[in-house]
Amino acid sequence: MTDPAQEIPESLGYRLKRVLLGPPLVTENLRNERLTNTVALGVLSPDCISSSAYGSELMLREMVPIIGLAAFSLLIPVTVAILIVLFLVTLSYREVVMVYTKAGGSYVVARDNFGSNIAQIAAVALLIDYTVTVAVQTAAGTDALTSAVPSLTPYTVPITVGVVIILLYGNLRGIREAGKAFALPTYFFIGTMLVVIAVGFWKAATGRLAQLSVHHAGLVQLGRPGSGLLMGLGVFYLLRAFANGGSSLTGLEAISNGVSAFKPPEGTNARRTLVAMSMTLGTLVLGVSLLARFTHALPYVIGTPTVISQEAKVVFGSHGFGAVLYFVVQLSTLLILYTGANTSFNGFPFLASFVAEDSFLPRQLMRRGHRLAFSNGIVVLAVVSIALLIASGAQVNSLVAIYAIGVFTGFTMAGAGMVKHHLTNRERGFRRKLAINGSAAVLSGLVVLIFAITKFTEGAWAVVVLFPVMWYGLIRLNRQYRLEAAVLGEGVAARAAEARILRDHVVMVLVDRLDLATARAIQYARSLNPTEVRAIHFSLDTARADLLAERWGRLGLRAISLELIECPDRRLARAAVETVAEAAAGGQTEVSVLLPRRAYSRVWSRFLHDQTADRIVLALGRLDNVTATIVPFDVGRELARISGERSAGGLGRLSRAAREGLPSLEGRDGGVSDEERRAQEREAWEKLVGERRPGERPGPRPPERQVDEVLAALQIPGLTAIGDIQERLPAKVAGRVRSVKVQPWAGAPSLECVLADSTGRLTVTFMGRRQVPGIEPGSRLVAEGVVINRRGQPTILNPIYRIIAPTEED
Repeated sequence: MTDPAQEIPESLGYRLKRVLLGPPLVTENLRNERLTNTVALGVLSPDCISSSAYGSELMLREMVPIIGLAAFSLLIPVTVAILIVLFLVTLSYREVVMVYTKAGGSYVVARDNFGSNIAQIAAVALLIDYTVTVAVQTAAGTDALTSAVPSLTPYTVPITVGVVIILLYGNLRGIREAGKAFALPTYFFIGTMLVVIAVGFWKAATGRLAQLSVHHAGLVQLGRPGSGLLMGLGVFYLLRAFANGGSSLTGLEAISNGVSAFKPPEGTNARRTLVAMSMTLGTLVLGVSLLARFTHALPYVIGTPTVISQEAKVVFGSHGFGAVLYFVVQLSTLLILYTGANTSFNGFPFLASFVAEDSFLPRQLMRRGHRLAFSNGIVVLAVVSIALLIASGAQVNSLVAIYAIGVFTGFTMAGAGMVKHHLTNRERGFRRKLAINGSAAVLSGLVVLIFAITKFTEGAWAVVVLFPVMWYGLIRLNRQYRLEAAVLGEGVAARAAEARILRDHVVMVLVDRLDLATARAIQYARSLNPTEVRAIHFSLDTARADLLAERWGRLGLRAISLELIECPDRRLARAAVETVAEAAAGGQTEVSVLLPRRAYSRVWSRFLHDQTADRIVLALGRLDNVTATIVPFDVGRELARISGERSAGGLGRLSRAAREGLPSLEGRDGGVSDEERRAQEREAWEKLVGERRPGERPGPRPPERQVDEVLAALQIPGLTAIGDIQERLPAKVAGRVRSVKVQPWAGAPSLECVLADSTGRLTVTFMGRRQVPGIEPGSRLVAEGVVINRRGQPTILNPIYRIIAPTEED
């Protein structure tokens, strides 16, 4: 037997997604999407290891303009200080990954030890860091490219943005594909840089390593060295150099944030990979700094050629095979810098999913996408990063000031959280662990202060201002989520299982025009087993309303009447609320409102039609005992069906009923009379909407309420206020026609209208008539007759009536 679900065609968007991203991965494949240590080092460490390509250059950029070539003497001590920080932070995170084996790193540590609100400090820090990392890494990669090919310099921004888009695509395919694609550049860079360092050291030891000229055009201006331990470099500028060099440690937290991506045992494998990454980073940073001292490679004002590019050219030369090796080094550098941004594409979505799971970020960030990746987080990261690149012109110097504040704040929160963990649990060897994590927390906190103070005027002020704003935003969002959860969770059992079922159920179908979408809504209304079905049209255009009523009456339906309700101010949502509120008044009636929606498969078709139904549903959601439902009808599928059936004649052969908005019929011969065609149309319509079951009676009308102004100003003698009339006594009333409908009575047609003044409402029924000239929604009417009770409402049958001419105000 054929599975019906297989016969439903997939959407164009989904088919395109399969082509671009591959077949979907089911949730059962999730445990297979894990990384080995070798692949994990390649996937999670490019950000950290690639920072060795620009960390030394950033330190020189601060010191050279002050003390000139003496900066090379201080470069090594500053590098050693940074490596000490690296050592302590690595030891701290070795404890983190063993205790917390789920993704989240410093965020999870802070949340478990300090609570969710304090943990948002770590969340904000890491979210900022991950975002800026993508911009910095890709911008630095483009600098490596333009160092090798200077003619590409004018295209820096487009190239960098294009790389981010490629990274976006790779990660949307899933973590396994991202790992295979991004692990190789890491090992390629490590291998080429170790060769550069080894050859450079060998040449330096043998006296064959040349020094670069320091008088090339475009180099940063050389300062004059002074005396003393710092050679004239003030403590402030020393700290600025240290802060710039601290950017070499960004990405170190990626292992702890991606622990769950490792194969079991996650903690042990993550610890080994973390140590390997830190040792590699330390070796490369120290090697690049030493080569810079040996070769006197200075930074250029525009950022290219880079220091590492100059070192490679000095080591290998610029001719023959040496030139080939130089371009290989540049290729490996740009590849790891570009793929270094991939660390954020792995860490940011995991972190965002944890924060969203705690209800501090939108819950859409928790959902895994087509290929089991957190697609929403990946897309958000790419969009914000591209915006940063465009705003900064893809200049590393413009971004580095805000680069490391976030990650060192994360280091601080992780170390402090582990201190709290050790003090609380006091496990074996906790004093040693306490010293490690405490030292890392204090030192990282000092680095944050150094960054905030020394780089404040160069962009750090933006982070200082943005940090509390983002933190408050997360707290405020969480408060809203908790409030909504409390409201939605209150009295669930009572409402679902214990609440009484109301006596009556009225279903209202809002009719804009007469077509198949309306027919489908009426058909669905009848399936709800209501006590009454009401078809309602809000009259914005009298001529259009009259035409709709004429077409409705021509169908000759005995089951459902059409009510025309005035809407003089054209506020459809407000008119719907008032009408439905009247039906639900008294608390004994459940009201279901059905709104036909015409769905269109083509995007451009959707712009040709309004979305009024959405506004009405939103407004009706505020009423008690009212449920609003949109009933979709796929116009695109119907058009395709009709086009297939009428391929020979096209839409021109559609029946007159279809062209006028009635249910479409198969093509007929031209000799069919209008009477036969109307009978066919009536038959087709009744097949769609059905008929009321024999013996089924409509439910009672809801209580009336005051709606319109008193018409006493007309000074008509003998008038009685509608609220004062009495049953079985004659009355003369005047009011505004609130609504008009064709209501069957014992098989005979009748016109029924609701007359209202400020005191109440009265039903006026004209037996045997489908319309009365001049009586329409909004008209003023004087009616006289005996008042009876019909369906619980005061009613006058076949009254003596007079239509009051509209005034200038009307």
